[in-house]
Amino acid sequence: MTLPPIARRAIHSFVGILAVVTQMAAQSTFTLADTLRGALRPERTCFDVVHYALDLDLYLVDSSLSGSVRVAYRGVFAHDVLQFDLAPDLEIVSIEQRGTGLRHRRITGAVFVALSVPTAAGRMDTLTICYRGRPRVARQPPWDGGLVWRVDSLNRPFIAVSCEGIGASVWWPNKDHLSDEPDSVSFAMSVPNPLRLISNGQFRGQEFEGDRTRFRYATTYPINNYNVTFYAGHYVSFRDTLTSADRTTPLAITYEVLDYNLARAKRHFAQVKPMLRCFEHYLGPYPFWRDGYRLVEAPYLGMEHQSAIAYGNRYQRGYLNGMIPEDMDWDYLIIHESGHEYFGNAVSAPEHAEMWLHESFTTYLEALYVECRYGRQDYVRYLAGQRGSIANAEPIIGPLNVNYVGFGSSDHYFKGSWILHTFRTLVGDDPFLTLLRDFYQTHAIGTVTTTDWLQCVGEHFGKRYETFWRQYLYQPGIPLLRVVPATEGRSIAYFEGAVAGFTIDLKVGDEVINVSDHPQTFALGKAAWGAFRQNDYLLDYDLRKLP
Repeated sequence: MTLPPIARRAIHSFVGILAVVTQMAAQSTFTLADTLRGALRPERTCFDVVHYALDLDLYLVDSSLSGSVRVAYRGVFAHDVLQFDLAPDLEIVSIEQRGTGLRHRRITGAVFVALSVPTAAGRMDTLTICYRGRPRVARQPPWDGGLVWRVDSLNRPFIAVSCEGIGASVWWPNKDHLSDEPDSVSFAMSVPNPLRLISNGQFRGQEFEGDRTRFRYATTYPINNYNVTFYAGHYVSFRDTLTSADRTTPLAITYEVLDYNLARAKRHFAQVKPMLRCFEHYLGPYPFWRDGYRLVEAPYLGMEHQSAIAYGNRYQRGYLNGMIPEDMDWDYLIIHESGHEYFGNAVSAPEHAEMWLHESFTTYLEALYVECRYGRQDYVRYLAGQRGSIANAEPIIGPLNVNYVGFGSSDHYFKGSWILHTFRTLVGDDPFLTLLRDFYQTHAIGTVTTTDWLQCVGEHFGKRYETFWRQYLYQPGIPLLRVVPATEGRSIAYFEGAVAGFTIDLKVGDEVINVSDHPQTFALGKAAWGAFRQNDYLLDYDLRKLP
């Protein structure tokens, strides 16, 4: 194939690209593949994806798939190379732009495509990538991503995909970076009869193709690439609706379950509507109203796939019957994964390093759900149960510009939840809940950064809490509150291990005192400190020296 001159120049530039990203990777503990996935270079920033149209065939006989992905994109600035991503074990058959075949170079999972027509600011264009192969099999989904090939209890095929972290490029070609959500996605896949296929968004029909059926779905909202998903199995559906004073039409609720679990699911999923009402109370109506809320039985534990949430908790309370107080009866997976529709899907981080914006806020939503359904005492009790899972092992914000998915602890879940709880204690219930709602409603639906959160905090409370957030987001440890006796029943209190200038107000007995990283004397003795409400603050304590 003969390429126009601009494309030949683009192919030669791959040598320079490889040299730069190799140097970037060498400067850290991250691999070249991590850097290629995580960094935003001109080959990615020169275009903005508007729509993906996936049209695929799934084959059970060899666990493979084949088909095409049509990418509609808008140019941001002039450039003649685009980077897409696709797992190295999947074969690219062809790439076309306006009917012209394009050359490409693959470096690990990155695919650099030499355009026949360069990007231009504001100009729409399309590429079609045809590919095939056997996608990586998930070894321990949803944490270890890929396709899930299993059977149900009647030994029938039960197939799904989960790819957060490892990325959607493990099974389809795309611009695999969280910062660029397409405005919408259409999905079509053929599967062997009598399997039914479920995907995101609105069901758009099915076509019978001999011994196979092609199912079509489409989203009408932006969506994270890792949320694009499918499930194939012997499904049956049942439906419900939810009304809202803020919406003119009811929300369509659809439950997709294995046929032999229908009666069980109807009983167990009765908790969904009360949950949706609680989340609406705090944040507003379910965010993907046009596409509907769908809960889909999955062959793994769970995942927050937008408008098609994966459910695999086996119709038990808690998290496989644990992780919540024994006297509570609600399904952790339903509450947590549905909470991600607000934080994670409607409000999305542009970097894996900032996944606390997904996980911390959603983990805190669990506590708000408990408060909504059970009351304030149980809210505090539920949070106390989370505290034992805080390791203080690393900052909950990771390094930027690489594919950072290697959090060594669960701190971006539980510690982040406790940070929000502590901040609520400091500013008060109503101001905090107003902040939370304003932040969500201001930034839904789109990507959001930690800076956006801090700006919203500043708009509500000024600069007073800057050191609070600098401490809790960017330091691995938490402050140690040290209290020692002074003369005549007084005490000296201060924080150790805190950033310079760290200061917060503490409720001690009937008083509120401002404690900082510098020792101060307070007219408080042992009795007052004995009434200190430790469950309101994410702090370590040393009160042992009080007489």
